Amino acid sequence: MPLPLAPLLPLALRLGAVAALGYVAQRLIRRHGQVGRTDQRAEEALDDLDEGLASHRPRGAAGQRNTTFRLRRTFQMGGKTYEIDAGAIARLRLREIE
Repeated sequence: MPLPLAPLLPLALRLGAVAALGYVAQRLIRRHGQVGRTDQRAEEALDDLDEGLASHRPRGAAGQRNTTFRLRRTFQMGGKTYEIDAGAIARLRLREIE
């Protein structure tokens, strides 16, 4: 008895669309993207962050707010242990320009 392929067609179309979108995104990033760099000072600042979310206004910096975020978790999957370490430092500055 032959295998019916009609039920697999929508799944194949979706996977093909996702693959094509990923390919186009990769080509656009390579063509128009900038070369990234790693700044050791920024890496050390991210390593020094406390876990959680924090936000503050520096003294004397009117219109500026700094925010930090860090999440560290370990989990096991398939007999292996993985660690997720996500950190972000953001600054929002609003200035009036004459």
